[in-house]
Amino acid sequence: MNLNKVFILGNLTRDPELRQTSGGQSVSTFGVATNSFFQDKSGQRQQKVEFHNIVVWGRQAEVASQFLKKGGLVLVEGRLQTRTWQDKQGMNHKTTEIVSERIQFGPRMGGGDAARSSFGVGKATEDSEAPKEELPDVHIDEEDIKPEDIPF
Repeated sequence: MNLNKVFILGNLTRDPELRQTSGGQSVSTFGVATNSFFQDKSGQRQQKVEFHNIVVWGRQAEVASQFLKKGGLVLVEGRLQTRTWQDKQGMNHKTTEIVSERIQFGPRMGGGDAARSSFGVGKATEDSEAPKEELPDVHIDEEDIKPEDIPF
């Protein structure tokens, strides 16, 4: 059995570029940066950044180019693909990219305080002009829940 599955959670390094193939298919490309932390031999905390090229096809490419912006948080689920091509000078090139099967957008850059802090995007300031999201209070009385209504 074989499996080619990738999950990347990181920040966009550039705005998505939307193009159309000669057959009219939409394709969008963008970069995502991820980082990891480790301790070196001297015990100092170090950070390593990896850069990933993402390719998105079809309607999802159009939506991604409309809503994703540089610096925004995104979760990409897809597969690794390596392709080769030849440039105008005849040099061969090879690149590995992630072909997206599903994208989940992170909180918007101007979103509520709770959303930003829970995803680690940044801290809101008190004089931030972004409107605060009001979450409704949900009250459930135990009398309203009946064991026969639970589906499992």
